[in-house]
Order: sequence, then structure tokens, then C-alpha cells
Amino acid sequence: MRLIAVGLSHRTAPVELRECVDFARGGLDQALASLAARGIANEVVVLSTCNRAEIYAAGDTEATADGLEQFFSDYHGVPHAQIAEHLYSRRGPDAARHLFRVAAGLDSLVVGEPQILGQVKAAYATATDLHYTGALTNRLFHSAFAVGKKVRTDTGLGEGAVSVSYAAIALAKKIFRDLKGLNVLVLGAGEMAKLTAVHLQAQQVRQITIASRTLQTAQALASHLDAAAVPWSELDPALAAADIVVTATGATEPVLTASRVEESMRHRRNRPLFVIDIALPRDVESEVGNLEQVFLYNLDDLQSIVKENLARRSAELASAERIIEEEVGKFAAWMQSREIIPTVVALRQRFEAIRQSELTRLEGKMSGLPPEARQRVDEITHLIVEKLLLTPTEQLKSVSDEAMVVTYSDALNRLFSLAAEEKAKKTEAPS
Repeated sequence: MRLIAVGLSHRTAPVELRECVDFARGGLDQALASLAARGIANEVVVLSTCNRAEIYAAGDTEATADGLEQFFSDYHGVPHAQIAEHLYSRRGPDAARHLFRVAAGLDSLVVGEPQILGQVKAAYATATDLHYTGALTNRLFHSAFAVGKKVRTDTGLGEGAVSVSYAAIALAKKIFRDLKGLNVLVLGAGEMAKLTAVHLQAQQVRQITIASRTLQTAQALASHLDAAAVPWSELDPALAAADIVVTATGATEPVLTASRVEESMRHRRNRPLFVIDIALPRDVESEVGNLEQVFLYNLDDLQSIVKENLARRSAELASAERIIEEEVGKFAAWMQSREIIPTVVALRQRFEAIRQSELTRLEGKMSGLPPEARQRVDEITHLIVEKLLLTPTEQLKSVSDEAMVVTYSDALNRLFSLAAEEKAKKTEAPS
């Protein structure tokens, strides 16, 4: 069984393409069911966030990776030529290393952000509840959870509010310097909206207003934050009164169009409007950024903050990477044992079967030997088999390259018909 990870992220694809391959939009359960129906892999987990869309799978053939890449195109109706150059494919320990870095927050837009570990856990929970995982993916994801926790516990990488929502606030502070006395409008009442509002509250802004399509949802969030809640029908006056707008809804179409924002600006007397769109799909039409006195930023615009975080946290990153490499080594050893041990066991059983068969064949000729001599023959032949298998066994166990492990295992199975013999045993078992 081979481990494969295929996907794209903010590092390889623009936001426009990431919007097109959002598995969460139709539900992870549907994506998992579609993968299972195609028979591409034996085990699958789909991870879909605002910054990445990835599939982790266990398959029996080299064609699994190609099938997963094609699935991205077919499932979302995106031409393969348009998406192929943005996809990455990782196998074996490299696939594990990638997931470990994702779970630890090292591959996030804002390095160290804590939300991603919960998102990885949720993706795995969905797959395992629907019985799409197995021994390999179970071990992989539980190892990833442990790595994410260890990195946050043993390093300072997770200290402070390092999330996409915090990055948005940091960007606002670069423009306004001081957020005190400003009015903020938050569109959406989900987790991202809540985190953003919490960070804004710490900046002592004048007023936070929450707007959601469901007023009760907005009111529930506002009650926890000492904020105001407005119905969606009053969005336009709330927009006109805001200095900062943060959009984090789950809408599939833009909620702030260029015409809507342009109309709002007419009542502002040239007062600037800062809009940060941290939703995927985007909540704000890109044309909004062309309006006078409107400053629009989306997820891809947060890369400069990422670079600053990387510079400040280089020492913590090095410690985190060391932890990950150590855990990748452990996981790789476990994967290797899964490939090698069955082959070694089957090879030893094959040789032992041959030895026993020959002893049985020579039973008539050895019948005149005393028991001590017959026992000595058994010991000698057993020792010969052990000597013959010693070097091949040691060599197999010392191989660290996954591709070579698979090659050796396949070669031994073919040379000694190990798989055929195992199949014959299973066939004979009932009788």
C-alpha cells in the first residue's frame, strides 16, 4: 500500500483557482463518495480550507496519483491543463512530511496559525466516520495530530494570535497605525468572523458591528463580544458608517459588489474604506479595489505578513522542522515495516516449507537413523536455511528508500511466488 498526497494551496495556485476546487462547497462527504465510486484508492481523506485543497490516499498502484490529479479536474469541471501546473504530488515519507507541516501550521499562509490543526482533525473525522480510512491513513493522521501538538508545546511558533484573521488586523494597523476610535463592520458570524472580532476588540476599536444573513446568529456572536448586531437588510447603512470592513461569510457569490460599495462611498465624504476579504470564495468583487478611497485586500495579499513572521520566527521554525523530521523518520520506519515484514515472513515461510517438504521426501531413507541423528539433520537443515536468509533479511531491513522497498518486495514475491503461495494457502484453508 502506497501513501500519496495530491493537492494545491496558496503556495502553488492563485485564489481564483482555489475557489474553483473548493471541496467543502459541495460537502466533503460527496467528494469522498465520488472518489470511492471511482475506485482510485483504498483509503482517502479530503482536506479543504480557504487556502488548500488536498487528498491523502493509500493505493496499490502507481496510477493512484494520476487518478487523484485527474479527479481534481473532473470533479470540479476544470480543464486539466488549467489545473495541472498548480498541483503537487507527494509520496511516502514526503507525503507524511507535508501533512505534518500542514498540521503544525508551517505550511499556512500565516505560519503558526492554530486553526489548521482543528481543520485537519475535522477532515479526518469526516473520512473515518464514513469508513473511508484504513490502517495507513489512520496512523498518518494520528501521527500528524501528535506532531501538531508537539510543535505548539515545544516551540514558540504558536504563541500569540497568529491566524489569517490576525494577519488582517495587522494589515489594517499598517494603514491606520492606530485602530482606536474606528468603526468596524464584520460580515459573517462563523469561526473566522469570531476570531477577527476578538482581535479587533483587543485593539480598542470604537464599535464592532456584526452582520449576518441570520440575525439570530449575528446577535449570538455580538452578545459575546459587546458588539452590535444588524439584520442583513441594514447592511448598506452599516457599510456607510464603517471604517474597516472584514468579510468572512460562507456565501458562494460576492456580497459586496462594486456598485454597492460605490453607492456607499457617496455618503462618506471621501472618508477612506479599508476592506479585507478573508473568505473563500471571495466575498468582495475585485473591481471594488478600483474605487476611489477604497483599499481592498484578499487572502493572497497577506503574503507580506507571512514573510515578516518567517523572519521573526526563524529560530522557532528551525526547532519545529527538527521535530517534524524526527517524526517523519518514525513514520517512514513504520511504513517500511509494513512493506518489508510481510515479505520477510513470507520468504522465511517459503524456505521452511521447502525444507520440511524435503525432509518428508527423505523420510524413508532416514528411517534407520537413531532419533539423535534425525534431530541433528533437522538442526543442520534449519541452520542452513537461517544462514541463507540472514543477508537478504538484513539487506531488506536496511533499505530506507520507499520505492526501493517496493521494488525489492515485488521482486522477491515474483522470484519465489510468495503471493501465489499465500493465495493457495487461503484457498485451501476452508477445507
